[in-house]
Amino acid sequence: MTSRDVTALRALREEEKPNNVAWSDTAYRLFFGAIGWPWLLRSLWGGTQASKRKLLERVHLPEDSLPNLGSWKADTRFLHRIVDAIEDLRPRVVVELGAGASTLVCAKALELNGGGKLVSFDQHAQFVSATGQWLSDFGVSADIRHARLGACIDDWPGTWYELSDVPHSIDLLIIDGPPWAVHPFVRGAAECLFDRLSDGAIVLLDDAARPGERIVARRWKKRWPQIAFTHLAGGTKGTLHGRKRTGKVLAFPDRTSAGGRTGWRRAAAAAALLATGWTGHDILGDLSKQAQAASFIDEADASYSASLARQAMHSQIESTLLDRAEIGRSVGLALPPVPPGWRVTDVQVYPSDYGNSVALVLLTDRQERVALYAQRAETPAEAIPLSERREDRSLAYWESGPFAYALTGKLQPERMLLLASKMAAKPQ
Repeated sequence: MTSRDVTALRALREEEKPNNVAWSDTAYRLFFGAIGWPWLLRSLWGGTQASKRKLLERVHLPEDSLPNLGSWKADTRFLHRIVDAIEDLRPRVVVELGAGASTLVCAKALELNGGGKLVSFDQHAQFVSATGQWLSDFGVSADIRHARLGACIDDWPGTWYELSDVPHSIDLLIIDGPPWAVHPFVRGAAECLFDRLSDGAIVLLDDAARPGERIVARRWKKRWPQIAFTHLAGGTKGTLHGRKRTGKVLAFPDRTSAGGRTGWRRAAAAAALLATGWTGHDILGDLSKQAQAASFIDEADASYSASLARQAMHSQIESTLLDRAEIGRSVGLALPPVPPGWRVTDVQVYPSDYGNSVALVLLTDRQERVALYAQRAETPAEAIPLSERREDRSLAYWESGPFAYALTGKLQPERMLLLASKMAAKPQ
């Protein structure tokens, strides 16, 4: 396998076809094939030759060691991100779903950064054998295993890898399979490995710009609040980067298999959207409940408590001067205007997992004390405020462009939603 090899448009043909393919799965493939062609077309380009040369230099590989990239193979940007993660983490255990060029690059990067074990799974037995020989030609090795597609994972549609002897602790999880033609959401089943992630572990999902993977990302963000997921710019196919925060990962809630294989209702919804054009909310709006932006709400709730604690302390100096322009220049956040009749009693900048954030303590025109928390958007929410209840507090949260906001106070949810709507309706 050399750089002279040409990458075909389609992924390798499946060696075995499952017998239990639901007709709704076929409808999804047809639907996402119809709407996803711009992403598939763009993925044919695997990156610049300069980027490829830089990658090979980073991992000490000769110039002709990689095949033509793109299409169903990883592009150079994704391969660079694998090397970035290995240089950052120096992982002891890497698990890869979908073998190929990424396997060679990952194995070489591990060799140059303290070693580490690479366990790679792929559904094509002949490709597994060829990849193992390919790695040995360059003096590296990996535990590459054949894992046929046949497993069903909770409410995720399509067939998943039949995995065995998966390491109990994973420091880096690379997800580049199965192909979308199995089902546009099939890679979402990789969450069955999330409870094996070590503290600080990294998850990399390739092809994250495609419609199916965007829906997968939405669900993961909602179900796994202890993993900070971010879409990374650049590359031809997009990357979803996840970093597990310290502490125990929450198990995803009980779900029946009917959730992911809903049959005619979701297939009919897909057909209706296809008939009326590409109008889905954030790629079909996930065809499920709205994301709860759990980690963002946790931070907003914590900032509310911290702000009240500050105001109760004589040794802490409050700042009542709100300069929205200066905050925009210095912190990079656009704050909504304070409604007429409201008064600012404190303005503070806080650190957060997604950069600097800002918390304002406000008195409304009825002398109700509330706190506005603002940071860069982390998870999909709504421009129209949504609400959540925490103990004796209500939170209303919304997004505007790249920014996320939450208004918190000891008020009834209906009142908090009304106040938040006033702020969300005002131009920034």
